[in-house]
Amino acid sequence: MGDGVGAVGGVRGLLAAALLVVPLAACGGGDGDGASSPSTTSPPSAPAAATTGLTDVPDPGTAGPGPAAGDLAGLAEELAGEQAEPPARDPDEAVLGGDISWPQCPRGLGIPQKRTLGMPMPLPEAEYVVIGLTNGPGFHPNPCLAEQVAWVAERRLLAAAYAVASFPDAATVARHGTTGPFDGSTPDGALRNTGYQQARFNVASMRSAGLVSPVVWIDVEPVPDFEWSDDPDANAAVVEGVARGYTDAGLAIGVYSTPYLWEQVVGDLALGVPEWRAAGHTSREDALERCGEEWVIQGGPAVLGQWVADERDQNVTCPGVASELRRWFHQY
Repeated sequence: MGDGVGAVGGVRGLLAAALLVVPLAACGGGDGDGASSPSTTSPPSAPAAATTGLTDVPDPGTAGPGPAAGDLAGLAEELAGEQAEPPARDPDEAVLGGDISWPQCPRGLGIPQKRTLGMPMPLPEAEYVVIGLTNGPGFHPNPCLAEQVAWVAERRLLAAAYAVASFPDAATVARHGTTGPFDGSTPDGALRNTGYQQARFNVASMRSAGLVSPVVWIDVEPVPDFEWSDDPDANAAVVEGVARGYTDAGLAIGVYSTPYLWEQVVGDLALGVPEWRAAGHTSREDALERCGEEWVIQGGPAVLGQWVADERDQNVTCPGVASELRRWFHQY
């Protein structure tokens, strides 16, 4: 995504040039990134939180004052104290949920390329909501994230988080490429560090908005206006950095995509993490079919299937997941 550098040689050349101007870019240049939306296996264990190169993050609540993160955290604790253990349910039950992000914000917010649309919120029957952290690409927060978290909390729904991963332009690599756990003197290392900082930015946005989630789903797909590069290895480096950023923050990860889109963007990259599988404008039945082994994206178990209907992204749990919802969602 980002500005979508074209040929493979162009990607490497621009990144190499960007590395030479890091001191200047880091002294006050703005983000160069430009700006779509898991089996019975428990989330993979993650290392303890790290602070390596955590980028300062502006307040993501640009849509208005919204509720304070502390207020939401207090509400979550209060509700948790009131809640008994959920009743046992058939593990193969197909539980309905939804996902939301910047398109569901009030009209006219966000970056110019991704203006918010005022789309409908999830159906009343939805038991969980996966909330998007970005306004399209990396380093651009969902402009009404805090308000969406409050909407979920008021209804005492289950919640989780997802974020779009995107390809950075040269200016963004210059700013972030040497800050992180990877060797930023190499093009791939600089891309990994920039992906790492995308994730850390999103973690800060989550915390600022009071969003609690055991997992962040990494959304990997082409997005109009902010294309990935033509080099799958370079794209994969960004996604690897994104994944490390979340796990270093103590979060489990999964991926959202389709087998075709995943391969188109990152080639044969296999993280082996849980999967949230998209079926497009189809049906609940097709979304459940995506839980099957023939729809494996990158080697992980299926947790959710998604389809689009009634102007909403709708989701259904895959077989074996319903009895373990709190492994994948936080209960507000």
